[in-house]
Amino acid sequence: MQDWNPQLYRQFESERTRPARELLDRIPLDDVRFATDLGCGPGNSTELLAQAWPEAQITGIDSSAAMLEQARERLPNCHFLQADIRRWQAEQPQQVIYANASLQWLTEHHTLLPHLVDQLAIGGALAIQMPDNLEEPSHRLMREVAANEKWQALISPQAADRKRLLTTDRYYDLLTDAGCQVDVWRTTYYHPMADAQGIITWLRATGLRPFLAGLDETQQAAFLHDYHQALIPAYPARSNGQVLLAFPRLFMVAVKTG
Repeated sequence: MQDWNPQLYRQFESERTRPARELLDRIPLDDVRFATDLGCGPGNSTELLAQAWPEAQITGIDSSAAMLEQARERLPNCHFLQADIRRWQAEQPQQVIYANASLQWLTEHHTLLPHLVDQLAIGGALAIQMPDNLEEPSHRLMREVAANEKWQALISPQAADRKRLLTTDRYYDLLTDAGCQVDVWRTTYYHPMADAQGIITWLRATGLRPFLAGLDETQQAAFLHDYHQALIPAYPARSNGQVLLAFPRLFMVAVKTG
């Protein structure tokens, strides 16, 4: 798959940063010396950590070289590392491990989350936000269009293989069993978009990437046309002409107590 496109991702930076900020606001810590942003992207979430704790050593982790290049330009005083979150090991216990819209791309959460808790100092916080939107029309229709006979030979079944999140109860048990006090909540954001094409522009930077990865430019345009036609009835225009993109997200803040 091609590297992430930071410019495309940042077209909706305000909307993407809002849940990051709301996650940060629920971290009950003031004295933070070491904090890590897992899946830091172009640095918009890392910037929030640097503003909240200006004296802390802030590290951003991402698998994308393109994203990290922009993050380093944006925040020259922070440290950035290209690494796989699943294999990341902190050099010293962290007061904050922050994962905004990154862990949903990974599997094996039942082992990943306890591993991340192990990287925390006592009293430290693991803060997680993940999109929980696989059953929304925006994502369901991606899978349905890709399953059409026209596209089956061109789009790998693995393109639709983003794993569903565990249940909220299961996450709560995982984190409490790992020795944490857990705050968990879910929020659905409703983003006004100019039209269904705006939804495609948003998702080309994220959810559509696996579906488009194996297609050439002509095929991508044809797939996006079919997807757009499916989106139009699913997202009818409101009275002001805009459409509303519902975007559920799951939040967790786990403070390590022992």
